[in-house]
Amino acid sequence: MSERQHGIMFVLRWLALISVLIALFVLLSGQVPGSAPTLAFMDRFGFEAARYRLSLLSVSRLVVTVAALFVAVRIVNGLVHRYVRRVDGLDPTQKLLTEKLVGIGVIAVAFFMGIDALGIDLTALTVFSGAFGLAVGFGLQKTFGNLFAGLILLMDRSIKPGDVIVVGDRFGWVNRIGTRAVSVVTRDGKEHLIPNENLMTQEVENWSYSDRNVRLHIPVRVSYDSDQDRARELMLEAVRAAPRVLDDPATVVWIVNFGDSGIEYDIRMWISDPENGVGNVTSDVLTRIWKLFCENDIRIPFPQRDLHIRDWPTENSA
Repeated sequence: MSERQHGIMFVLRWLALISVLIALFVLLSGQVPGSAPTLAFMDRFGFEAARYRLSLLSVSRLVVTVAALFVAVRIVNGLVHRYVRRVDGLDPTQKLLTEKLVGIGVIAVAFFMGIDALGIDLTALTVFSGAFGLAVGFGLQKTFGNLFAGLILLMDRSIKPGDVIVVGDRFGWVNRIGTRAVSVVTRDGKEHLIPNENLMTQEVENWSYSDRNVRLHIPVRVSYDSDQDRARELMLEAVRAAPRVLDDPATVVWIVNFGDSGIEYDIRMWISDPENGVGNVTSDVLTRIWKLFCENDIRIPFPQRDLHIRDWPTENSA
């Protein structure tokens, strides 16, 4: 089944469901001739609560209305997702931001349509709005803070799905940006959910913000009595043989220090796919360097300590 056919089936399936729900709502509203006795019977089972009456009929209308609006929201969000995904003029971040803004707008419209369909007096919401404001000020402050932080992250495009970021000791690529948290998947397959506010207030290292190229440093130590020119050539040869290392920018090998037991080099190379890991590239290059050094008699020094004994105890002294 093609993507177009799958989209048509998606719309038809949900339209059939919402049609059934609308028919039920019309039936429960008394618009169908001959339904009055049934509705009157359902209205008998209930009780008075303040100025409102809760009955089997009113609850049924509420359930059908909420279900119909939920299905309508799903249909609209699904269509928007499919349409926005096909727009070529938007990057992935702008597409995700568009979907979230449209989703919030659709939910708001559905809410007021439900209020109107159920015949609820909007003036009764004044008390509710006051209580809702207190809830936001206390219990839901973090929730709404994370929601707006996520929208800001998408608008300024500082963090996008697919970016490789470092937050604290967490290194991974951004899987998705949700309304509450950002999903960061590490190389171990672990998925960390970092609150959006943390990414707004903490220092974040984004390896692919404006350029996906990342430079790696590999320290190598070579013995003083080895051929240093040949050692540098072998290090460059090992780096060029690594498939993920870029040719441009070029790899360089610098002497950074004359150590106690050998000359210390720093290999500086570039990769363009940090989401695939950096430790495996370093391991690949070091393995190649080790093999080439062994084949060309280039020695890697190791710390040595000489022990000088000034006086050796004799048997008589013991």
